[in-house]
Amino acid sequence: MLIFNKITELEGFLEGLKSKGQSIGFVPTMGALHKGHISLIEASKATCDVTVCSVFVNPTQFNDTADLAHYPRMPEADTLLLEQANCDALFLPTVSEIYPTREKQIFDFGELDKILEGKYRPGHFNGVAQVVKRFFEIVQPNRAFFGSKDFQQVKIVEALAKQMKSGAEIVSCAILREPDGLAMSSRNALLSSNERVLASLIPRLLTKAKELALSSGLLAAKEYLSKEVAKQPLMKLDYFEFCNPTNLTTITQLQPNEKVVALLAIFVGKIRLIDNIILN
Repeated sequence: MLIFNKITELEGFLEGLKSKGQSIGFVPTMGALHKGHISLIEASKATCDVTVCSVFVNPTQFNDTADLAHYPRMPEADTLLLEQANCDALFLPTVSEIYPTREKQIFDFGELDKILEGKYRPGHFNGVAQVVKRFFEIVQPNRAFFGSKDFQQVKIVEALAKQMKSGAEIVSCAILREPDGLAMSSRNALLSSNERVLASLIPRLLTKAKELALSSGLLAAKEYLSKEVAKQPLMKLDYFEFCNPTNLTTITQLQPNEKVVALLAIFVGKIRLIDNIILN
C-alpha cells in the first residue's frame, strides 16, 4: 500500500492510473477504522481497479471543539488495517494541506442540511460538504463509498456531487453491526463498559419501534421509543423521526407500499450515537 501526505504526490499517482483507463474507488474516513470501514474498502475493491482511502479528522464538521479534541485518532492501527485489507493507497493529509487558507465555502442544500442531524449540529453538513468537495477535486474518483449508518450524510454527498457535476457514483453500503446489534462506529470506542452494554439497547429499540410502526402506527412507535429511552438515566434522545428515504421529509402516517426510514440520535453518557432502520 502506498501512503501519501501531499496532494501533488497523490494526484501524480492517480493521473498515471487514469491515463491507463483504470477506475478509481474512494473511501473517505476520519480514521479509528473498524470492520464497517473495511467493508467499504472491500466494496470498492470489488468494483474498481484501484482503491484510495483517506484518513482525515475534518475540523470544519465539528461544532463542538471538545468533540473534535476527543475524536479517536490511531493512524498506526488504521494503516495496518488498510494494509491487511489490501487497500492500494492511503491519503494522510494535514489540516493545512487540505485547507491552505481559512476560506470557508457555504453550500445550499435547501432543508436537507437543516433537519435531523443538521438541526442538532448546525454547520455540520456544510463542513462535511467542504471536505468531500476537496477530496473529490483531488481524487476525482469513479465511485465513492459511504456507510449508510450516516444516512443523511449520504444524501448530502449525493446532492453535493450533483452540484459539483462530479462524475463520481455515490455508493451507499449496508450498516455493519456488532454481534449485539450495535452499529459499528468509531465513537463506540469512547463508551465505558457500562455505557457499551447500554448502547446495545439502541438496535433493539429500533427493531421494536419498526414492528410497532407497521402494526400500530408511527405515533405509537415514537411514543414507545421515547418512553424506553427516558427510563435510562444515562441515555438522552436527540431525535427519532420517520422520513422519506429519498429527501428525508418527515412522514407522520404510513401509506401502502411507501418507503420509510426511521432515524435516531441518542446520547449514551456523553457519547452521541446515530442509527437507522428501513421499514419496508
